[in-house]
Amino acid sequence: MKLGIYGGSFNPIHLGHLLVAQAAIEELGLDKLFFVPAAQSPFKNENEIVPASARLQLIRLALVGKTNCEVDEQEIQRGGISYTIDTLRIYAAKFPAAKLFYLIGADNVSKLAEWREANELARLAEFVAIPRPGEALVEFPKPFYGRILKGFPIEISSSQIRARVKASLPIENLVPAAVAEAIRNGQLYV
Repeated sequence: MKLGIYGGSFNPIHLGHLLVAQAAIEELGLDKLFFVPAAQSPFKNENEIVPASARLQLIRLALVGKTNCEVDEQEIQRGGISYTIDTLRIYAAKFPAAKLFYLIGADNVSKLAEWREANELARLAEFVAIPRPGEALVEFPKPFYGRILKGFPIEISSSQIRARVKASLPIENLVPAAVAEAIRNGQLYV
């Protein structure tokens, strides 16, 4: 079994995330891809983050009908700072025979050796870098090994979407329609 783990703030989830998911499923031959929203990222200023319950609702709306994708709430349920090592240990214990792939933004590859318990991280999963258009690709630092995702690079970011919502600009072509409606109805990111 091949399982993908896609961690992030997903603040909010957008079409770029969904295109990455589709590319990962196809290129890696994944049986299932788990979206794992962070309670609190150790690398991001979380001043603009909406409550976990709202982010979970948006992810669920975005994944409706996608039977090979699932939301995993473990980091939110744990609370505090979300460390990848804790999440990967749970997956390794729950699915001991599975090959685990962990998706990360290509901009994080050079910092992997600084992540908490880096040697154990490298042992538990193969890392898959998600490139952004126009960014140079970096090699994985030892002891990590991984690959670069090829398909569907698109320049959409959650911060752009939050800025557009604050400026009362449309986001309908950047997020699934149900997500745009939930953001509008919940007055999120205003």
